[in-house]
Amino acid sequence: MALPQLQGAKTLPDAWDYKGQPAHRATTGGWISAAMILGVEGCERLATLGIAVNLVTYLTGTMHFGNASSANTVTNFLGTSFMLCLLGGFVADTFLGRYLTIAMFAGFQATGVTVFAISTAIPALQPPKCTPTDDTCTAATTLQSTFLYLSLYLTALGTGGLKSSVSGFGSDQFDETSNEEKTQMSKFFNWFFFFINIGSLGAVTVLVYIQDNLGRPCGYGVIASAIVIGWVVFLSGTKRYRFKKLAGSPLTQIASVFSAAWNKRNMELPSDPCLLFNVDDVEFTGIDGKNSKQKLPRSKQFRFLDKAAIKDTERSYESMVTIDKWHLATLTDIEEVKLVIRMLPIWATTILFWTVYAQMTTFSVSQATTMNRHIGKSFLIPAASLTVFFVGSILLTVPIYDRIIAPIAKRFLNHPQGLTPLQRVGVGLVLSILAMVAAALTEIKRLNVARAHGLVDDDSSKVVPLTVFWLVPQFLLVGSGEAFTYMGQLDFFLRECPKGMKTMSTGLFLSTLSLGFFFSSLLVTIVHKITGDEKAWIADNLNQGRLYNFYWLLAILSVLNLGLFLVGARWYVYKEHRLAEEGIELKEDEFVGHA
Repeated sequence: MALPQLQGAKTLPDAWDYKGQPAHRATTGGWISAAMILGVEGCERLATLGIAVNLVTYLTGTMHFGNASSANTVTNFLGTSFMLCLLGGFVADTFLGRYLTIAMFAGFQATGVTVFAISTAIPALQPPKCTPTDDTCTAATTLQSTFLYLSLYLTALGTGGLKSSVSGFGSDQFDETSNEEKTQMSKFFNWFFFFINIGSLGAVTVLVYIQDNLGRPCGYGVIASAIVIGWVVFLSGTKRYRFKKLAGSPLTQIASVFSAAWNKRNMELPSDPCLLFNVDDVEFTGIDGKNSKQKLPRSKQFRFLDKAAIKDTERSYESMVTIDKWHLATLTDIEEVKLVIRMLPIWATTILFWTVYAQMTTFSVSQATTMNRHIGKSFLIPAASLTVFFVGSILLTVPIYDRIIAPIAKRFLNHPQGLTPLQRVGVGLVLSILAMVAAALTEIKRLNVARAHGLVDDDSSKVVPLTVFWLVPQFLLVGSGEAFTYMGQLDFFLRECPKGMKTMSTGLFLSTLSLGFFFSSLLVTIVHKITGDEKAWIADNLNQGRLYNFYWLLAILSVLNLGLFLVGARWYVYKEHRLAEEGIELKEDEFVGHA
């Protein structure tokens, strides 16, 4: 009788191994499993950024796209990659689980990059070579463009599925009830962020150099090989992984609450709260895991959603607790949805930062191609490798904040984190404004030098005698801004989203990136349409354009957006403070992020 008890103490109650048996603490999970998962994330970042940062030069130089359409292709590719994280998260939470989602979507990404490598190697899939001033320069055919877009969006599909599940599956390998493993999990998130940036660093240095000097097929072939190796390593760890049961998508909960409220829109809210359905009514059944939820107080905002909890008095109690969730929701489910709604103003005002960010992989790279990129007489810096300053700025800002800024802020602001999540986002938004001001001034400087040397009406392939390092300030400012915004956003969404919607928190965060890239595409299209070809802000020959006006526009929009953000931040009350006013303490694991 003692043996089963001992065995039970060594297994986890909420995790299973690949055979469906309770996961054994000693032989599953931990750092070995997490390391195999981290490798997949490093390869994902390598692939996405390895394609994105140098894609604009391929589209303009090889596929003969214009500057505006090239920039839109890049931002649409990145926007789709992040938007598909919502699809990947839904599939993982509702149907496949995180493990199978990663395994399947890694295959999609490997296929997409392989197809892209093939398209760069076969001359028939590219238009004939020519110079920008050649009258016979032809654009890519429908077949060539189709092959290009097929490879890009297969890669985007794979990225979406991987990014939505990798961090969550990695955190599943640690037991939150164990103090030792809980500490290891916090370190896992640090290493997760580290691997993301290591992948970024490799993409903007080694891969860009290979693409520009050894050829695109070789560069993209390296990416495809890395993904396949990461995929094989991930699959080889199957026997060591810990698996969690499907939790169901939070999108379903949100949709069901709105559906139930709409169905009862003509009903009057009862004055007696006892007539509203809540967690207490289903606690003894354990239906859908509702008994594990922390009961939340009823708030006064968005009261129309409370109608979703109106009980049907004509039904028996036994039938009521098993009723379709699309017609009846608990008050706690409703309050969780309200928490998400309250976050939307902050969510909306962080989108524009990523529109500014998008310029670092599009027009800033286009600017670099026109400038002097030599170090000494022999080494030529690849244009896309200027983003190394961007990545380096992120890696420097994180320790500077942790070691210098946060301690000072703790002392003067009396906040345990130094700066609150929203204050960090605010700093990032300010830095993005400064970045666009710097970008506009640098572009004016570049055009003045071009005019002084008679290059405005000349061949756009001629180099403007101005060092490319003039572009460094805008990369550094956006990089530092990303460090503040990324950390602030992720902390905000993880902490403020209800415990049962932790996957949703990552989806909300990544959707701001996606919409920022899509808004960049929309803005470029509108500006290009309004300014036309004669006085174009975004001309195919940058020396004949007014790109600085586009940067000024982004700076003005960013200032207005900052004002809206400050209003939303002042209005917002943190969940911890809101519940403290009601006399409810948050459980410790409410602050644990399951991305």
